[in-house]
Amino acid sequence: MPGPLIVNDSIVIPDVELVWRFSRSSGPGGQGVNTTDSRVELVFDVAASTALPPALKARALDRLGSPTITIAASEYRSQLRNREAAAHRLAQRLREAIAPPPKRRRPTKPSRGAVERRIAAKKQRSDLKRLRREP
Repeated sequence: MPGPLIVNDSIVIPDVELVWRFSRSSGPGGQGVNTTDSRVELVFDVAASTALPPALKARALDRLGSPTITIAASEYRSQLRNREAAAHRLAQRLREAIAPPPKRRRPTKPSRGAVERRIAAKKQRSDLKRLRREP
């Protein structure tokens, strides 16, 4: 599992920028849970990273709100699978943080035909209900 973390086609986080910590996982698991350090914490310092270009780093810091990202994974009984899960989640989180902002919506208004059809339908419904009333 050690090695660089591939975020996308152009961004690869070197292994030296990732901090891994291991501890005992809580929850069910029998005797093995008391002896194996299967819980994984992955820490990445966005502010100190050299892998991100300055513009993407600024965007990520603005969106994340914190200069470091900490990912904890303990859903699997195997440390290796938890490491893979944590790396996958970190890559996903970074992809979302550096994604370009969505295009702004251009405000529009309904066409004249659409307005006329809507009003005609309302009038038809009104007439129908009016005819049901007793004179």
